[in-house]
Amino acid sequence: MLSGIIIAGLVFAAAATGGIFKPGEWYDGLNKPWWTPPGWAFPVVWTILYCMIAYAGWLVWGLGAVLSIVFWGAQLVINGLWSYFFFGAKDMRKALVDVVLLWALIAAFIIVTYPVSQLAAFLFMPYLLWVSIAAFLNFRMIQLNPNEVG
Repeated sequence: MLSGIIIAGLVFAAAATGGIFKPGEWYDGLNKPWWTPPGWAFPVVWTILYCMIAYAGWLVWGLGAVLSIVFWGAQLVINGLWSYFFFGAKDMRKALVDVVLLWALIAAFIIVTYPVSQLAAFLFMPYLLWVSIAAFLNFRMIQLNPNEVG
């Protein structure tokens, strides 16, 4: 029970950065690729993903899978930083570095977790797909907005 509360609290903290550092006028004024998901999709997708992230974290915590827990925690910290870099600091380059590192940490979690908990590894696969899209979107936004990149 306590582990579930801790996991939920950590995931909520990471998710809260998206509520603190929100898209605003700056983001609205940026050029975006035609395939950018609609604004309503982000909170819907992230809510589902954060539930899956929390459940996967709870599973590996319960198994005592130390390396999986380390990668789970590291990806959560890096996840929370992306909103700050992109929307808070308006630094698309740092955000791109962050999201590439996030992608690597998610992939590492899947790889080290699969032998311990296939379910926890599978729960991270949609997350990896979404972060792949986000990374490419971040990259394209830098290309489409050269005057906004310091």
